[in-house]
Amino acid sequence: MPTLKKFSITGPAGHLEGIAHLPDDEPCAIAVIAHPLPTMGGTMDNKVVTTLAKTFAELGFATLRFNFRGVGNSEGEFDSGNGEVDDLLTIVHYAKEEFGHLPLILSGFSFGGYVQARAAQHLHPQPHRLVLIAPAVGRFEMPHVPHNTLLIHGEQDEVVSLADVMDWARPQHLPIVVLPEAGHYFHGRLHQIKQLVLQDFHGQRL
Repeated sequence: MPTLKKFSITGPAGHLEGIAHLPDDEPCAIAVIAHPLPTMGGTMDNKVVTTLAKTFAELGFATLRFNFRGVGNSEGEFDSGNGEVDDLLTIVHYAKEEFGHLPLILSGFSFGGYVQARAAQHLHPQPHRLVLIAPAVGRFEMPHVPHNTLLIHGEQDEVVSLADVMDWARPQHLPIVVLPEAGHYFHGRLHQIKQLVLQDFHGQRL
């Protein structure tokens, strides 16, 4: 069973709080997960976020989820994604200091997917993979992402329409894994997200 360890570090707007899910053995990679929109109640305890954290820890990754500025005990105020990218990059830097320069996986749900897509552009070397769950296409200006990004979306997403995601993915020739009848919050479908991520990473060389 992974060990859960709370952490608090200094970010650009003050303290950032988070939880690390640590595998029993030496981690083979680092995964950092970003949560949904703070102004709509998004936190690191969101069910999609915690599902991803448990899944990555099961794969043997040192996995960090955290609260963006202004959420929970993280200091600062919501910054429409700009400051949140800085928060994310601070967490990545901390993770690399703690666990070494292991392959990096960035994962995010909804607004968190938007932040991860932007953060990936600032990292050199680039992250090993992006895993985006219902990224906030159309609500924020999503950049293009690497061709090997794992993108999962619900057919009946009531917050981010599948049509908008298709329009964004099409010029990138980016595949989308669509869960039939699933809504934005994937009620009753979290096990499928877990299985898709496990299948995607099993057998990969990190």
